[in-house]
Amino acid sequence: MTSAPGRPTGGSDTHDAQVRSLPTGAPAYETLAELTTMRVGGPPHRFVAATTETELIEAVREADEAGEPLLVVGGGSNLLVADAGFAGTVVLVRTTGIEVPDASACGGVTATVAAGETWDDVVAHACEQGWSGIEALSGIPGATGATPVQNVGAYGQEVAQTIASVRVWDRTEQRVRTMFAADLAFSYRHSVLKDSMVGPQAPAGAVTPRHIVLSVTFSLRPTELSQPVGYAALADGLGVELGARVPLGEAREAVLAQRRNRGMVLDPADHDTWSCGSFFTNPILPAGEYAELVTCAAAHLGPDGPVPPRFPAAEGTVKTSAAWLIDKAGFSKGHRMPGPAALSTKHTLALTNRGSARAEDVLDLAREVRDGVREVFGVTLVNEPVLVGLEL
Repeated sequence: MTSAPGRPTGGSDTHDAQVRSLPTGAPAYETLAELTTMRVGGPPHRFVAATTETELIEAVREADEAGEPLLVVGGGSNLLVADAGFAGTVVLVRTTGIEVPDASACGGVTATVAAGETWDDVVAHACEQGWSGIEALSGIPGATGATPVQNVGAYGQEVAQTIASVRVWDRTEQRVRTMFAADLAFSYRHSVLKDSMVGPQAPAGAVTPRHIVLSVTFSLRPTELSQPVGYAALADGLGVELGARVPLGEAREAVLAQRRNRGMVLDPADHDTWSCGSFFTNPILPAGEYAELVTCAAAHLGPDGPVPPRFPAAEGTVKTSAAWLIDKAGFSKGHRMPGPAALSTKHTLALTNRGSARAEDVLDLAREVRDGVREVFGVTLVNEPVLVGLEL
């Protein structure tokens, strides 16, 4: 988690934040800007910090019984919150712990991780212990409880490949449930948990998760070597062929180097990292629509120009690159610099806060990019971050 000084948000619809049950020694937060990696967002009506699973469930139930809107925040790396704040309860997930009830050379390593554990700390611990399967997910900000929601992935790995089960508090059924991998319906940056984030009864811009993640159980492999390297740039950085395996520590460092080159490792001094990471997901198109995209690209870039990238996807579909579309639509790195919100100087897929941006500045940039790509290529990009009190 990266914190930033709070800033006044203005307007008559802001809310005076109240703080209850913060851990000993923790700062008293005033705005959600202090809790999100984009560093924007006004105050909520109330903050509640939960350091145990029981406290987490009780905080959610208390908000529900009071009829208050609820926002659950872990690392804040995938949230864009309105400048006016949040007119409800923000529950900060601060639970910790990694349990390994069973480990053997044959059966693998089963590790159950509390939702509030910082994700990169979990990856680092796994690499140190000789547990492979998540090393390519090094450097991704946020808390562990968020990883199954959008099936976090990078450099050829997704958490769907290693998640065995997720324990959740089901707000509808008012009970703790264990959801197994098959129940979660994982797909590209998606899961049943994400489907439940916004209910049909919720007003526009509301975030109402049905399932509150309590812990995540991973099935990892006891080996000093990484899983086969499945990403070309990573293989090049390691100096190996695709499919090769390397020591876990080397794999982790190579991934971190790749992410730093793209401004995707948090650094308070680097405004390129004041972001939600990739703001748009890579489009997955029916094969016919991809063919239309190729034709459109040829018309825009010339018959001998570059062809839109294509990556493996479900049968009958093609995944292409959002970053490529943004760049070829005319939005280069640093677009809108030196304004308050601009594209990263290192990666066109990241929308960044240059130090004084408000949520509306970021949204204005996001709309410009989305609409520009649609006008040029006929493809509508979809935001990856959760928008709280906002609509794109």
